[in-house]
Order: sequence, then structure tokens, then C-alpha cells
Amino acid sequence: MAEIIAAVTTSHVPSIGIAMDSGITQDPYWKPLFDGYLPAKEFVKELKPDVTIVVYNDHGLEVFLDRVPTFGIGAAAQYLSGDEGWGPRPIPPFQGDPELSWHLIEHLVAQEFDMTMFQEMTVDHGFTVPMSVFFGGPAGEVEEWPTRVIPITVNTIQFPLPMAARCFKLGQAIRKAVDAYPKDTRVLIMGTGGMSHQLQGERSGFMQPNFDRMFLDKMVTDPMALTKIPNGVFMKEAGHEGAELIMWLVARGAMNLEVEEVYQHYHVSASLTAAGLACYRNK
Repeated sequence: MAEIIAAVTTSHVPSIGIAMDSGITQDPYWKPLFDGYLPAKEFVKELKPDVTIVVYNDHGLEVFLDRVPTFGIGAAAQYLSGDEGWGPRPIPPFQGDPELSWHLIEHLVAQEFDMTMFQEMTVDHGFTVPMSVFFGGPAGEVEEWPTRVIPITVNTIQFPLPMAARCFKLGQAIRKAVDAYPKDTRVLIMGTGGMSHQLQGERSGFMQPNFDRMFLDKMVTDPMALTKIPNGVFMKEAGHEGAELIMWLVARGAMNLEVEEVYQHYHVSASLTAAGLACYRNK
């Protein structure tokens, strides 16, 4: 039987990928951030997941403002890094798992989640940066990703956004679907985005460590409290793009109500973004 073996969460700042690809992760500005990633890499390496479900938001690469699905899922055999304006990242293609993807689609729709199905899609920094954070390294270091992937997209760009509670329930539905998959498959789920940041307007550069640390704490101690936070409060307290934290709740919903936090890393700032990361196991 398939099993969700752990959850990991991380910010997906695009410049993190650029720093990796440029070989500058040990420069004074970047070193504290990347040194903090090392225990998380070891945690994931020891897990050896067969499949990693990556929950992220597309930033206009595959989904633009004329057509915005609330939730989407990839069902392709392969996913390439897309060109976001500065060329695709120099990383290997990601191998998908169409059989498990279609199993998830069928079970999620049966649980009343109307998923948009992508049979072809490229992935942007929201997907590739977290994969590099946990599985990769400098350009050319990774010849082949050690896990198959399934992308799940969440709309955090065009209003109205899904509510935090709905995202948590999506995670619970994913858990039920994985539990029903008959093949022995070790599944890691990854929630990405955030933490507090705002990239435009009068509050450009806004970060709020107090809110971020509260969020990190309640991911373990009281996740249901986080599901009651309105999106407007996320944006007020954590910045406009801080609403991306609802994607962490998809990963959290896929776990038991009680979890053990194996590792946590928090750094301010990475390109005007408060960068957080955490690793969780079920109790």
C-alpha cells in the first residue's frame, strides 16, 4: 500500500535557484540560508521517497489571468523547467508518475475537489526551487532526480483565493487517495511558498518574523487554528504574497493531526522574503 511518509515545507524564492545555478551559495549573503538547508537535505535523503507531491503556485508560466484554476494537478510523464523570462533553469527534467496522478485525480474528484488536469505542463520556480532545496544543488550536480513527482497547483495569484481550511481539507483528501493506492509507494508531500513577504506597493519589502514564527509553531501545536485565518488576515499580517502559506496547509492536512517537527530553519531575508523551511513526521 502507498503511504505518505513525511511532509516538508519551504519558501520558493526564485533567487534561491539562481544562487544555486550560479554557484554562489557560499557567498556571505547566501551562506546562512543554504547552510541551514543541509539537515533538511539529509532528512529527505534518508526518506528515499518514490514520489514527491509538490504543492505550489504557478506564477504565470502555465496559468495566466485569463484562465486560473483554483486547484490543478499534473498527469504527465515528464515535466520540464520553463522559461520565466531569463531562460529555463539548467536542471534535469522531472519524471512524473501518470498512474498515481490519475489515481489521485479520480479520488480527489470523488471527494468533491474539482481538479484541473494538466496532461502537459512546464514548471516554474515555485516547483523547481523547492526540489533543488531538498534534492538538488548547484547546476550540473544533479544528473537525475531521485524521486518521481506530481505537481499540484493552488491559485494564490488571482482573487478569490481558496481559503486556508479548504487547502487543509485538500491535504486530507490527498492523504485518503494515497492510502487507497494499492502499490507499495513511499510518498513525500511538499508545501511551498511564503513566508511573509510583499513584492509591490507601499509595503514592498514587508516581512513579519513574529507572524512567521507563530505560523511555524502552530503547524505543530495547533494546525486547526491556522485553518481559521482569513486570507485577508494572511495578507495584512504576512504581506500580500504571504498568503502563499495556505499551500503549507495542504501538506499539513495530509499528515496526522499530531506530528513531530524533525527540523526547522528560518532566515530573514532572501531577496526581501522571509525564508522558512520545516520537516515533519507523523507521531
